Amino acid sequence: MPDESRVAALKKTLEANPSDALARYALGLEYSGSGETDAALVEFQLLLAAHPDYTNGYFMSAQALARAERNDEAKTMLQQGIASARRTGNKHAVSEMEAMLDELTRA
Repeated sequence: MPDESRVAALKKTLEANPSDALARYALGLEYSGSGETDAALVEFQLLLAAHPDYTNGYFMSAQALARAERNDEAKTMLQQGIASARRTGNKHAVSEMEAMLDELTRA
């Protein structure tokens, strides 16, 4: 179960500023961390629709999908994240996502 006070605070922030990328990402993390995969994926999808180069959103979304054993979707998300990371020059994110993609491909 997510920290309800944190979820409420993040939702309040997003009501005031729906394009707040950090609040949207944090809300996705709250849901993901508590096993609420579908709610997390909704938040990550909203984040990436508004901020397509918020690279961590792809990675966290892929991790949530992998935990839910939705590996094909996770691979697609990682491929999109790798493209985002390359566009933004984030070599560390490229490396992490490529490693996860390799692991999912071998599984």
